Amino acid sequence: MKHPNLFQSYTFNNGVTVSNRLAVAPMTHLASDDNGHITTEERQFLTDRFRGIGLFISAATLVHDGGKAFYGQPEAIGTEDLPSLREVARIAHDQGAKALLQIHHGGWQSIPALNPNGEIFAPSEHPETGAKALTEAQILSIIDGYGRAAELALEAGFDGVEIHGANNYLIQQFFSAQSNRRTDAWGGSLQNRLRFPLAVVDAVTAVRNRHAKPEFIIGYRFSPEEPGENGITMADTFALIDALVQKPLQYLHVSLWDFYKKARRGADTERTRIEQLHQRINGKLPLIGVGNLYTPSQAAEALATGWAEFIALGKTLLINPHWAELAEQGRDDDIQTELDPERAESYRLPARMLGTQAWLPPVKGMERKILDI
Repeated sequence: MKHPNLFQSYTFNNGVTVSNRLAVAPMTHLASDDNGHITTEERQFLTDRFRGIGLFISAATLVHDGGKAFYGQPEAIGTEDLPSLREVARIAHDQGAKALLQIHHGGWQSIPALNPNGEIFAPSEHPETGAKALTEAQILSIIDGYGRAAELALEAGFDGVEIHGANNYLIQQFFSAQSNRRTDAWGGSLQNRLRFPLAVVDAVTAVRNRHAKPEFIIGYRFSPEEPGENGITMADTFALIDALVQKPLQYLHVSLWDFYKKARRGADTERTRIEQLHQRINGKLPLIGVGNLYTPSQAAEALATGWAEFIALGKTLLINPHWAELAEQGRDDDIQTELDPERAESYRLPARMLGTQAWLPPVKGMERKILDI
């Protein structure tokens, strides 16, 4: 085996062992139906795409009406969603992975046309999108929605959930002073802005405790920085980490476009974000790292830095469905790093996803668009 570090097992603090250090990054496939349920297109996309990878994290899955942020977004709101959720979990298990449902609410990034009465909501009023400020009752209802989604995931056979606190969706909007301008207990000070993320964590862990399922994995994904004068800084994220490591979580997952990107503000700007995050966690929880890693050698080198316990793969799995097999055999030269339009049909990508270039690998013969996030 050419990259043995990628294929070492890992045991979480709740005793659950993952077969290797590879994770399927949550990929928004835009392929569920209008009710948020699995379709033939989604089924074809998921099947045999990540065989041999230890941890599967699903596409962002809606937890509450008013927060739908993608066409074709899956849902985990009520019992009507269980058949679809069960099938996604089964597809993951059939490929040998632990299956985690990523639970999500879009906040002001939600799409009015996809939500009841065309209404969307955020921590504070958001004139650019028309999002209305959430009331106290609505906040508590959404927190309950995250718990309900975790309960549905458990009932559907998922091995756990990942709380989506990244990419400027609702949870991050509450944490950020840039988007949270509330003057009540849910906004203002850093401590108050942490209240919503931590309440979601507590709601999800309460479900696990109520069902006496300590083996149910709970992870949390976060973005370490935001642009803008009042955007999240590394110092803010250190405070978030300090709070999260006190919770009974199994892992943290940093959202990065580039694994080696250096910090901008609130930390040492000559060192990478992920190195400093890992140092702050200080071994209390494993960290999943991600960011523009295509080949097995790149993934192995990133893991060898010691800055993460797992490496998540996203775009490379869109064009390399047998990535793990190629990695085990040391076949880096057979890994594609560009999407070839002439081979598009072989990738089995949903039609909407193919039309969204920002989420795809670089396209052969086209200039790459880099998102500096």
